[in-house]
Amino acid sequence: MTTWRNTITDYLEGNDTIKDLEITLTDKELDVEFDDEYGSVEGKPFYAWSKDYVYFPVCYDGAESVGAMPRNPSKDEPVHYGGG
Repeated sequence: MTTWRNTITDYLEGNDTIKDLEITLTDKELDVEFDDEYGSVEGKPFYAWSKDYVYFPVCYDGAESVGAMPRNPSKDEPVHYGGG
């Protein structure tokens, strides 16, 4: 079991902290526990913005995690999301 607060915090890029984010979830929603392992999608969808990144939920076979992409055009190497 996890929460979006824990999952997002573990994934943050650069010097970002969860307090730096503008996020579509309330504090209560950030702390709702859900099963992030394979199965059904349980975490509430969200977007979160920092100065340099946009964060979002990623799901592969029901396993939920967090992805991020640069907020502005950059020379960062793109990645595939969702496994494979």
